[in-house]
Amino acid sequence: MKNFIFIFFFGLFPAQQSWNLQQCLDYAAAHHPLVKQATVNIQKNDHQIAASKGMLLPSVEAGVDHSYSFGSSINQSSNQREVLNTQYDQLKAQANIELFNWRNYVNISLSKLNKETSSYRLKKAQNDVKLNIVQNFFLYQNSKSWVDVLETQISGMQEQIKRTEKEVEIGSRSKSDIYDIKANLGTLQEQWVTARNQRDLAKINLLNALAVTQDSVDFVMSNEEVLAEENFDHTDFTRKLLENNPAYQTVLAEIKAQEKAVNLAASAYLPTLNGSYSWSTFYNKSLNSNASTVSFSDQFTQNKNQSVFFGLNIPVFNKLQVKNNVEIARLNVINSNYDKELIVNNLTQTINSIKTQFLNAREKYTLLESNFENQKLSFQKSEEKYKEGLMDAYTFFIVRNNWLQANYNLISSKNDVIQQTELLKVLKNGL
Repeated sequence: MKNFIFIFFFGLFPAQQSWNLQQCLDYAAAHHPLVKQATVNIQKNDHQIAASKGMLLPSVEAGVDHSYSFGSSINQSSNQREVLNTQYDQLKAQANIELFNWRNYVNISLSKLNKETSSYRLKKAQNDVKLNIVQNFFLYQNSKSWVDVLETQISGMQEQIKRTEKEVEIGSRSKSDIYDIKANLGTLQEQWVTARNQRDLAKINLLNALAVTQDSVDFVMSNEEVLAEENFDHTDFTRKLLENNPAYQTVLAEIKAQEKAVNLAASAYLPTLNGSYSWSTFYNKSLNSNASTVSFSDQFTQNKNQSVFFGLNIPVFNKLQVKNNVEIARLNVINSNYDKELIVNNLTQTINSIKTQFLNAREKYTLLESNFENQKLSFQKSEEKYKEGLMDAYTFFIVRNNWLQANYNLISSKNDVIQQTELLKVLKNGL
């Protein structure tokens, strides 16, 4: 119901949507097509389990036959061949059951393992989607912050040009100051166009990561974002993240399923025991005008027939098909173990990369934060000197840009720390 209301308002008021990172992750975890596909596969596995169990049940069929025969045929009453035109009706029912087939029992176990694998694949799909969203979310936030910095610089320079033009008019500044500022303004405007394009592309990529086709969402940083601490020095840190990862759990489940598939292939070596029961009766009527016919009810009773059948099938030679199927299944197990090694290698690289980037980003943020006040004081003093005519326009432009760049660097560095924290959070909460 909550999802329905969410989508309803999303359609009604697209321009009013404003999502933070957690809202993005919650939406994608429930609505991304990759997640929906994985959910459908679990439902398919449920039906496969039911179908496997159904193989233990008997199959029952019933039928009615109605036919005419003209010319020479067997007289059902005398059991002699005569020239007869007859009507023949038959009522029959039959039940077949595999009393023993080891393949059916192995299939049930394999179907359950396939469902377990699909459940991990669902978690893996959600994880992959979330990791992609986190990266694209902060790429967009950083590019948006850079556009804001450039717009602030451009707006400040435009105001600076107006003030300088007035100062030139009264003779307190030289006209060359205006040329210097306008030249730098053109450079900033060119940078702003490039930055805006990067911001727009970053948003397109973020929308694509969310599988949202309409540009009707604004992405904002949460006010509660705080810098977390991580104990990377713990001996089990990497191992726990690895074992908790759905990609790792998926490959373990796949290995179990492949091992069960070996048993499934080998079950063709074993004998099978089948049973069946059939019941039938018929009604035969001569179409010759002078022929007498026993009544339908009498024939129905007299012609009843029942049979019970038991059959034991023992495989002797099957053109080496079973042997090769078993060997192929064993090779699939070996392949799955190699997949496990690749997954472990890739996940270890990912975890170590996040660890390194987190530590570097946190150290960088600490340095920038401690230097931020110095940059701020430097800008304030330079602004006073410029207003008093003790600093030229170009030098003040450099100081102002350094101050705004310091603001952006601090924001970007903080975003980097939060990004690595969110990536780690996704890996920790994988299952």
